[in-house]
Amino acid sequence: MLNIGDFAVHGRVSVRMLRHYDAIGLLTPARVDPATGYRSYEAVQLARLNRVIALKELGFTLQQVRAVLDEHPDPAELRGMLRLRRAQLAEAIAADEQRLARVEARLRTIESEGNMFEHDVVVKPVPSVRVAQLSGVAASYAPEDITPVIGPLFDELCRRVEQAGIEVVGPSVARYEDGPEGDGSVVVRVALQVAPSVRAGRDDIEVVDLAPIEEAVTIVHRGSMDDAMGSFQALARYIDQNGYRSTGYARERYLETPADRSGWVVEFQEPVVRR
Repeated sequence: MLNIGDFAVHGRVSVRMLRHYDAIGLLTPARVDPATGYRSYEAVQLARLNRVIALKELGFTLQQVRAVLDEHPDPAELRGMLRLRRAQLAEAIAADEQRLARVEARLRTIESEGNMFEHDVVVKPVPSVRVAQLSGVAASYAPEDITPVIGPLFDELCRRVEQAGIEVVGPSVARYEDGPEGDGSVVVRVALQVAPSVRAGRDDIEVVDLAPIEEAVTIVHRGSMDDAMGSFQALARYIDQNGYRSTGYARERYLETPADRSGWVVEFQEPVVRR
């Protein structure tokens, strides 16, 4: 028998915790002295204590721990729970890191307010071009919804264009439309510019002519798309201050896209009309 102090030392827990586990029936002593109330434990009870602590560290409530232990899980089952919890924690950490990156990008936008000058913005027509394209749907226009959709779409489009033997002759393009359901979703269309000689309406891949934009307010963004918000908002300020009205989402024309995203050069083309 081990007194409660010795059992706590060997189990690497506090005496207070053992008393709490006893009170809720999670780990009861092997013997309680009727005269003094002193608790004593058997060494074999360390096995149950190990499972209690492991499950608690995995995020289970004490009530859930008791329910799990009533099923008498073996070490292999506990190892499976550990792997699952590790994957859940990794996913949560990745989500938190993405959230922090978005906050940091928003702060950089705040810090850069007023640093965009009007000569950065050019108003011009955008001609029609022939493209091979692929479409998907994002839940909203927020970066956390667009990014998981647009990247895989471009990867798949590049694969299909290469498989079809079509030559890409100009920058890639992304454009957006409101979803047909009116629920805030966004239709994402990614495109690769191809030669006018490539036949539209092919069976193996969608080839279309992008409609021209009679008048677009444009700006060239240099750097990662994580920091593109400042450029988007510069367009909004220009449109508002110069008597225009936006008629749709800004089209993105990817002029340079090296592996280092900080070297990207992207032109945003927002269709407008005079108010």
